[in-house]
Amino acid sequence: MTIQDASKKLIRELSAIYDERESSAIADWILEHLTGWKKSERMINKKSQLREPALEKLQSITQQLTAHKPVQYVLKEAYFHGMKLYVDENVLIPRPETEELVQWTIDEVYSLQFTVSGSGNTDFDRRLSVLDVGTGSGCIPISLKKEMSRLEIYACDISEGALSVAKKNADEQKAAIEFRRIDFLDEKARATLPQFDVIVSNPPYISGEEKETVDKHVIEYEPHLALFVPEDDSLIFYRALAEFGKSNLTKGGCMIMEIHFEKAKAVRNLFGQSGYETELRKDMHGNDRMIKAWYA
Repeated sequence: MTIQDASKKLIRELSAIYDERESSAIADWILEHLTGWKKSERMINKKSQLREPALEKLQSITQQLTAHKPVQYVLKEAYFHGMKLYVDENVLIPRPETEELVQWTIDEVYSLQFTVSGSGNTDFDRRLSVLDVGTGSGCIPISLKKEMSRLEIYACDISEGALSVAKKNADEQKAAIEFRRIDFLDEKARATLPQFDVIVSNPPYISGEEKETVDKHVIEYEPHLALFVPEDDSLIFYRALAEFGKSNLTKGGCMIMEIHFEKAKAVRNLFGQSGYETELRKDMHGNDRMIKAWYA
């Protein structure tokens, strides 16, 4: 089977699940993975035959994809903030919206560094500290560390499997991060953490009653621990973050968090009632997706 024929066949089978654009994008990703050639190279070599090992792997990949398994889990890789990261079913697949959260955090850290170093403070070279709560694949802290190597970064998660993935990615990206296994909802456990200039988080925020609205490939393959919260308290992690910030956020520091767009007002009210100033930001789709909280 030629590369061209394999591409057409794969797109045809994927079209039962995905639209034309997404089917084509996934097929390109798979064939690049199998051949090691970019799209332009595959176009030049479209009549080249796929050898038997590649054909066997293609068949296995196709079977998994048509069973709704996300391509990132099939290939054990995902792209985020210019990096190729390892992912498996222990962690959520990094989303483009979370890259926007990372960029906002980067902007805030630069602004905070300028404030600290330009305020007459004698501690000109103080290393700012950042905590990522619910780190998953480690995509957020690794992105921050690679962008600003002087940051002192901690990342925590309750899942040992997730931390294993995050540590693997940090090692591969040569990003020095202090990982902690912590149940952040346990007040005594999170009290073991030091103070931070910036706290960032993409916590679980989907309530159980919303499961029917979630895509099948998400429900069946992505870790529920990182997705869902109790039906009777969908803001449980934001409440914990608000409490933690009271004692563990340095003066002038801030928290930046991803939120469910339908719960933006409720999250904003929660932080407001805890004495924080807040700012909402929309994502690329025009939805309220991020919130910044700080003490004025």
